[in-house]
Amino acid sequence: MLLESLLFTLLTQAPTTAPAPKPAAAAKAPAAAPKDAGTAAMPPAAKQGDASVAANAAKPTPKPMAPEVKTLVDRMQAFYEKTGDFKAGFKQDYKYKAFRRTQTSTGTVTYKKPGLMRWEYENPSKRTFVLAGNKVYMHDPEAQTLSVAAMDTSQLSASVTFLFGQGKLADEFAITKGDCKDCKGTLLVLDPLKNEPRFRQVRLEVDPSTAQVLKSTVVDPDGSENTIAFLDLKTNVGISADSFKLNPPEGTRVDDFTKKAQ
Repeated sequence: MLLESLLFTLLTQAPTTAPAPKPAAAAKAPAAAPKDAGTAAMPPAAKQGDASVAANAAKPTPKPMAPEVKTLVDRMQAFYEKTGDFKAGFKQDYKYKAFRRTQTSTGTVTYKKPGLMRWEYENPSKRTFVLAGNKVYMHDPEAQTLSVAAMDTSQLSASVTFLFGQGKLADEFAITKGDCKDCKGTLLVLDPLKNEPRFRQVRLEVDPSTAQVLKSTVVDPDGSENTIAFLDLKTNVGISADSFKLNPPEGTRVDDFTKKAQ
C-alpha cells in the first residue's frame, strides 16, 4: 500500500477515480513522499533531536517466525532478489469501509531493476503511472495532463521494496500464517513492528511452489482494504528501459511539481 504512493500508493491508497472521503493520490497533483514519513507520528521534540533514540525504544523485539513461515518468506525474498524484471496483469479491488462498496480497476504492471515501474490502467479509465528514480509521473489522457512529482524511495516500506529485491520483511514486520479458505496460495499476515501511520496491516498471498506473490492486500488506518492480484506474472523477460518512457500527445499540459517544490 504503496502509496506509500503509486505502488508506493497504489498498494496503500485508494484508486484515483473513486469518491473517497480523503483525496486520492492522483486526483490532485501527486505529492512528494514526506522525507520524515518514518517519524511522522513522533512529537516535535523527538523529530528535532531524539528521533533515532525514540525509534529504537519504540521498536519491540519480534517473535521468531514459525519454521514453515520463515522458509516461505526466505524463498519469496530470494525470488524477487533474483528477478531483474517482470510483467503482469493486475486486478485492483479497493474496499471502502465507510461507503461499504468496492471499486475494481484492471491493467498491466511492468518492472525493471533498478527502480523502474509502470502501471497502465485500462479500466474503469485509462491512466498511466511511472516510477523512475526519484520521480513519479502520472498521465491522464482524458484530462490531457502529465503530472510529475518527487518520490523519496528511501521512505518506502519493505512491503513494497522487497518486490524490487530490496528490504527485509522480517526487519519491519511480525509475520504469521493466516487462515484463508478462498486463497490459491499461502496467506502471510504482516503486522508492523512499530507504529505505522500509512497502513495497519499487509497481507500477502504467496504461491508455495514458486514463492511468487499472487495477491497483496494493504489495510488502511481506517480499515479500508486495497487488494492487488497479479495475473500471469512473467519474470526476466528482457524488458527495455524505453518501456518506461512517457510520450504524451501534443497539447498535453505538463505540471512539474518537482520544480515548484524547489
